[in-house]
Amino acid sequence: MSVVENTRKIPRQRRARLSVDIVLEAAAQVLEATGEAGFNTNAVAERAGVSIGTLYRYFPDKRSILQALALRETEAHRQAVMDVLEGGSPGVARDRAIIRAFVQAFAGRSRARRIAVSAMLAHADHSELAAKFAAVEVGMTDAEGRPLSPVQAFVLGRAVQGAMRAAVLEGVDFLQSQEFEDELVRLGRAYLGYTVAKREESA
Repeated sequence: MSVVENTRKIPRQRRARLSVDIVLEAAAQVLEATGEAGFNTNAVAERAGVSIGTLYRYFPDKRSILQALALRETEAHRQAVMDVLEGGSPGVARDRAIIRAFVQAFAGRSRARRIAVSAMLAHADHSELAAKFAAVEVGMTDAEGRPLSPVQAFVLGRAVQGAMRAAVLEGVDFLQSQEFEDELVRLGRAYLGYTVAKREESA
């Protein structure tokens, strides 16, 4: 099932897009404040300051709101990673910068993000989600400079992503820690055959 299958067509007009953004922001606030138990369309509409009819114009139920919220978060993560790929990260190795960008995208509102991402993963087309981050795997090389095969890139990418996703979904208290970042970097470099950590001007 597509992650957007249960979301009504999002309008392109600026005013309507603003209404959708207001609803999603309100949804994040409700989730963070009350958790899933207090999350419903009436609570979201009240927090957003819109009528329930306006909310239903864009979202047929609370699950569709969760999915849209998770999609917004996923796009923010993807853009953070793409910024690293396109603009570089002076003083920080590329692999560390990518991991840091992804993990830091979850800074703040961790409760809301965890609930939204959990809802999305329960109904998502995982190949569709993977395609959003395919650019990260392009050009990967091992310690000898050899390009990774598609299978190798898949295994490495899913190993690192899996650990990060589990940390988000399980709500671990070390998600934003330097130790967690270091271990993810070490995992990737060990798979690529680096016996000594890459030199970095900063962590």
